[in-house]
Amino acid sequence: MLTLLFDGVAYGMLLFVLSLGLAVTMGLMNFINLAHGAFAMAGGYILVLLMQRAGWPFLACLPVAFLLTAAFGALLERSIYRPMYAKPHLDQVLFSIGLTFMAVAAVDYFMGSSQQNITLPDWLRVRFEFGSGAFTLGMGAYRLFIVVVCVVLALALQAVLTQTRFGSRLRAAVDDPRVAAGLGIPVNRVFLLTFATGSGLAGLGGALGADLFGLDPTFPLKYMVYFLIVCAVGGTSSILGPLVAALVLGIADVMGKYYVPKLGAFIVYLLMIAILLWRPQGLFSRGGGK
Repeated sequence: MLTLLFDGVAYGMLLFVLSLGLAVTMGLMNFINLAHGAFAMAGGYILVLLMQRAGWPFLACLPVAFLLTAAFGALLERSIYRPMYAKPHLDQVLFSIGLTFMAVAAVDYFMGSSQQNITLPDWLRVRFEFGSGAFTLGMGAYRLFIVVVCVVLALALQAVLTQTRFGSRLRAAVDDPRVAAGLGIPVNRVFLLTFATGSGLAGLGGALGADLFGLDPTFPLKYMVYFLIVCAVGGTSSILGPLVAALVLGIADVMGKYYVPKLGAFIVYLLMIAILLWRPQGLFSRGGGK
C-alpha cells in the first residue's frame, strides 16, 4: 500500500513538471498550446540521442534537454507562435494540434516508431525498503530522484513568479499588454522567456520520465489528455493548483490500475468529472469554482 502510494506520488510529480509549462502558457499567457507534449517528447529524444549515440551520462543530459528544448521553444515563439496570441482560442487549438501531428510524423520518420529503451545508471536502479508486512515502503532510487527534482523545481518556480521582478512584469504583461508596454515593460521579451521556460520544463520532464512513461512518437498524443486534466482540475492561476491535481491524479491512476486493472484510466476521468462538477474553475482558481 505504501509502496503504491509513493509510486503514485512520483508519477504525479512527473505529471506536474510535464504540465507546468502548459499551466504557465494557459494561465499566465492566455494561450492554449496543445503542442506542449511535443516539447516533452523532444526532451526525451534529446536524452536518448545523447546517451545512446554520444555516450553522455544521464545527469549531464538533463540540463541539456532543458536548454535545447527551451531554445527550440524560443525560436518557435518568435517565428510562428507570437502571431497566434491575438487569435481566438479555437484557432490556437487547431494550430497547436497541427503542430503536434507534424512533430509525431517527423519523429516517426527520423527515429522510427519503436519505443526507445533508456539505460539508467546503477545508482538510480537501487531500491530501498522500510518497515515490514502491510506497512512496507519500497522506494526506487529513480522515483525518489524524480520526486526530489520536481519539488525543487516547484519551489524555484513559485519563488520566481511571486517574489521576483520578472514575475511582476509577467503578470502585468498578461493583465494589459498595452499598459505594460507603456510603462516600459518589454512585453515581447517577457512572453519569449516565459514560453521558452515552459518549453524547457516540458523537455526536462520528458527526459526525466523517458524510462517511467516510455518514449515513442505517439508520446504527445497519449499524454496530452493527462496534461490538460492537470491544468483543468488544478486551475492555472497558481503553481499549487497543478501540483495538487497532479498528485491526486497520479495516485488515483497508480492505485486504480493496480487494484482495478480492467478499468484502466477510467478512474482518472471519473475523478476529473467529479472534481470539475464540484469546482468548475479548478481546485485553486481565483474564481473559487463559482
